[in-house]
Amino acid sequence: MKTREDRLLHTVAALADSLVADFDVVDLLQLLVDECTALFDAAAAGILLLSPTGELEVIVSTSERSEFVELMQLRVGEGPCVEAVATGRVVSVADLDHVSDRWPAFAGDARRSGFASLHAIPMRLRASTIGSLNLFRDRTGELNHADAVAARTFADIATISILQQRLVEESTIAQEQLQRALNSRVIIEQAKGYLAQSRGLDMDTAFQQIRSHARSTQTRLAEVAAEIVAGRLVL
Repeated sequence: MKTREDRLLHTVAALADSLVADFDVVDLLQLLVDECTALFDAAAAGILLLSPTGELEVIVSTSERSEFVELMQLRVGEGPCVEAVATGRVVSVADLDHVSDRWPAFAGDARRSGFASLHAIPMRLRASTIGSLNLFRDRTGELNHADAVAARTFADIATISILQQRLVEESTIAQEQLQRALNSRVIIEQAKGYLAQSRGLDMDTAFQQIRSHARSTQTRLAEVAAEIVAGRLVL
């Protein structure tokens, strides 16, 4: 049997692997919440992430009841998990009975689900907060310091992994867009040369004719050029 320390190190290593290898974000985050409930004083765990449109969504959860509480927070727009994302700060609730005035809808939903306390950790890197790691507890009291530090470390590594993945995807998209632009430019130059030679035009006039046709037909320049080069369009 692995000791708790062995499992902590194994989890850190598994999360760190995502920094250098291709990975599935949902699988990574599911591993994170599963290990949090196995290692820490938490009955359940879940993660909220900001979508590309800026909406918070439940991404993974270890139980239906924790997912329900997170969804209810999103529905009413209140609760520690929502506040952790909004402020970028850890929000710890030692006793849900003490926040009924502050978050009445959340407190009621959480108590009905059997939870007594909650620890919400923002998934944040510098100025970017992308979500929150939420630890639900069946008894009152603060999450102990060692667990809180370790959970924050897990959240930080996962945050870096997700942001890195987004940068890679954005870079890939940018490279694809650049390559398409270069390919388009090549075919347009070919069409200009073809028109200039076949019609006795200079290159500027040939291009003006291609552009004029593209505008009048609301067709992309590269598509018009490709039709000219293929001999399917005569201007």
